[in-house]
Amino acid sequence: MTAITLAACQYKIELTESWEAYVLHLTGLVREAVDQGAKLLLLPEYAGLVLAGQLDQDTRSDLHGSIAGIQSLIPAWVELCEELARTHSIVFQPGSAPVLDPDGLYRNRAFLFGPDGLIGHQDKIIMTRFEREQWGIGGAVDGLKAFDTPLGKLGILICYDNEFPMLAHTLAEQGADLILAPSCTDTLAGAYRVRIGAQARALENQIAVLASPTAGTAPWSPAMDENRGRAALYVPPDYGMPPTGIFAESDSDSVEESHWLITEIDMAGVARLRTEGQVATRRDWPEQFLG
Repeated sequence: MTAITLAACQYKIELTESWEAYVLHLTGLVREAVDQGAKLLLLPEYAGLVLAGQLDQDTRSDLHGSIAGIQSLIPAWVELCEELARTHSIVFQPGSAPVLDPDGLYRNRAFLFGPDGLIGHQDKIIMTRFEREQWGIGGAVDGLKAFDTPLGKLGILICYDNEFPMLAHTLAEQGADLILAPSCTDTLAGAYRVRIGAQARALENQIAVLASPTAGTAPWSPAMDENRGRAALYVPPDYGMPPTGIFAESDSDSVEESHWLITEIDMAGVARLRTEGQVATRRDWPEQFLG
């Protein structure tokens, strides 16, 4: 992975009431980023729940009803995302969706697609209180994976997972140079928790973290009625990188329509920091356990 153009969406949760309208929406959104040269596209956590707009009003306004109701739409959604990745020869992570598994539990699942189709998926590891206590979403059973892609090796940490140091460290040990961080937070405090966590993970592991949040208000959705956060690319604050560790960031914590943050970064420059940086946090990681 060397210089690549990345696109992280600050994604407005819109009411789209038919499959045809949704296809036009997602196809147009992807084309917008591709036309600006993006080779890797990231949408936020629970972006797939926008599919609930196609359900009747009573079902989509019910928390559990909306989750159950979209299950029949997920196969077509996965097929559409795969088609978009193939058509545009991109790496595409279209956010996540609650997916019902054979064991009867829903899992917060992020699929990853490449020019040759489905690469794999990553389930969220640690649930927030809302997911655990109100939704009944289960945690991943197959652990963390670093995915080989045409752009290099990357990992996915969904929202809250970015607040736990060992998860990112595990991906770094597996060879990931970039972590995708799709998120969904309804307060600025939540958005900053994810941001602070993502920046810390970039610093600790001397890698890059790309973040995509949900945005705006969606009174039709009990799951995503309020959304705050900024799309951003975080890097280690070191030689050749911004001293803030913020390589690029959208202008506002809330938008009225979906907005792409497009940025190009030399990933080889990030990797060089592990051997030539002012500090060697990746190398020195084990020393914290000696005291």
